[in-house]
Amino acid sequence: MIERHSSQPLRPLREREFALLTSFIRAECGIALSSAKKALVESRLKRRLQQLGLQTYYDYYLMLARDTGPERQQMLNLVTTNETSFFREPAHFDLIERMLLPRWKRELAEGKRPASLRIWSAGCSTGEEPYSLAMALEWGLRDDRSWRFEVLASDISMRALEHAARGIYPIERAASIPAPYRDRFVLRGRGAMSGSIRIRDEIRNRIRFGRFNLHRKRYALPEPFDLILCRNVLIYFGRRERMAVVDRFLDLLAEDGLLMLGHAESLQGESDRVRCVIPTVYALVPSRDELAAAERGGPDA
Repeated sequence: MIERHSSQPLRPLREREFALLTSFIRAECGIALSSAKKALVESRLKRRLQQLGLQTYYDYYLMLARDTGPERQQMLNLVTTNETSFFREPAHFDLIERMLLPRWKRELAEGKRPASLRIWSAGCSTGEEPYSLAMALEWGLRDDRSWRFEVLASDISMRALEHAARGIYPIERAASIPAPYRDRFVLRGRGAMSGSIRIRDEIRNRIRFGRFNLHRKRYALPEPFDLILCRNVLIYFGRRERMAVVDRFLDLLAEDGLLMLGHAESLQGESDRVRCVIPTVYALVPSRDELAAAERGGPDA
């Protein structure tokens, strides 16, 4: 699509236009934007409309309705929030280090699991979360090279994913990376790259980045996952869409896997399929069949 600029001024976003755009966004990706977000939507889309030579936000809505993909993706790139950091929510990484890694190693020694792990960072933004996961796992499993793990990192924003795949960040971001990990897995830029850091290839190669819309009705992904992180993403969804996403996550979770949400997200009183391990971390509740098998002393006991 050829971008063009108009000599006519762009009209302010009207309430009816805001309602049309937010309904379109919710249908497209599940994000529910309240009236309090009107100024945010207007400011994030304003430059794009000017580039396209449009005079009203209604004109843009009509363009989105006719578009088969590229402009919709551009719009989602603009309206989605990509705030994140390395080792955000330290309690989750402490849980991985102190509970999950020892349990996985013990289960391998007892012949109860293979030496492989599958992790999903859903809503990975610009990549700090999956890189943090890969560093923690690489470090925690460094004494046994038989382990294999893969981190699937997905987001709806192609702009965020392109940033993530590069693995290059301002040097200030390195402050939140634990020193042993920083020394082992992070390169400091020199010359033209001074003031930047780059994640080493051994960590970048552990991650598979890809675009994924959590609002899909079905997740065609290999299962199960030992760990799914979707942190500070579901707060932007309406309740109906949020619980549908949670159910799809749980369908993909290993029997003893964990789902980690953000600090402002809770499933307390929302789902009878999970139990809380620590705040914002959830495990599956055993099904009736599994409980019956355990009571009989069957193979799952």
